Amino acid sequence: MTSHLLAAPLPEVTPALDLLTVPQVMARLQLGRSAVYDLLRTGQLASITLGRARRIPTHALTDFIRTRLEQKAA
Repeated sequence: MTSHLLAAPLPEVTPALDLLTVPQVMARLQLGRSAVYDLLRTGQLASITLGRARRIPTHALTDFIRTRLEQKAA
C-alpha cells in the first residue's frame, strides 16, 4: 500500500552549487576580482548579499553569458 504522500513529488532541494562565490565566478569567466566586482556593481551580473558574503546565483551567471552572446550575435 503506497501512501499518497510518497506519490507526490518531493520539493527540489537546492544544492549549494546554485550560489557561487566571487572566486568561483572569477574562475568560470576567467576574469580578475575587480572585473567581476565591476559587473556586480554595474548590475550586469546579479547577486545577493548574505551578511558580508556576496553570492551569485548560477542562473544569473547563465543569463549574463546568454545576454553577452546575444549582443555579440546581433
